[in-house]
Amino acid sequence: MAKLKAIALNCTLKANAADKSSTDAMIAVLESAFAEHDVELTETIRVAACDVKPGVTSNEGPGDDWPLMRKKILDHDILIFGGPIWMGQIGSIAKRVLERMDAFIGETDDQGRMPSYGKVAVAAIVGNEDGAHFSSAQLFQSLNDTGWTIPAVAACYWVGEAMGSVDFQDLPETPEKVTKTAKMVASNAAHLAGLLKGANYPG
Repeated sequence: MAKLKAIALNCTLKANAADKSSTDAMIAVLESAFAEHDVELTETIRVAACDVKPGVTSNEGPGDDWPLMRKKILDHDILIFGGPIWMGQIGSIAKRVLERMDAFIGETDDQGRMPSYGKVAVAAIVGNEDGAHFSSAQLFQSLNDTGWTIPAVAACYWVGEAMGSVDFQDLPETPEKVTKTAKMVASNAAHLAGLLKGANYPG
């Protein structure tokens, strides 16, 4: 079987790739965990640095960066969907991506399978306030609606003190429980992606 490939979406609100992002730091934790299962993270896309137009189709016209991003995502076996918590819920950039994936529902093959069928999605969530569970619930329901497969223990997250000033990227070391969770996320996702790559849903 060919080596599994993962791609990450960093849905930070920071459009400048030069600005450090705690979401990138969490994605890096997962990248290391996936490497132990021979899964290569080929690229991390900072969505805010791209022009993803509002809408619910796969191409919203001139200047829309989503069509190329969509192709890149679907060329991989595993999607790491990363983003911050804002106001207790997933941020607006993440929601824009989910809205664009809504088009998958009408893009089925002869067996009724969406283009995301047979592909696995996990979450990388960071924030300094409550909302990790609610954010993952929002994310996973939307991803499941649009054909993605969610493995057991699919979210790796860190939440700091409410209204605190320390971000995940500022920690001197990755907390043990985050590392342990990342290993479980990667193991389960790699296992499931391997099974689906060999035998996709029949539709």
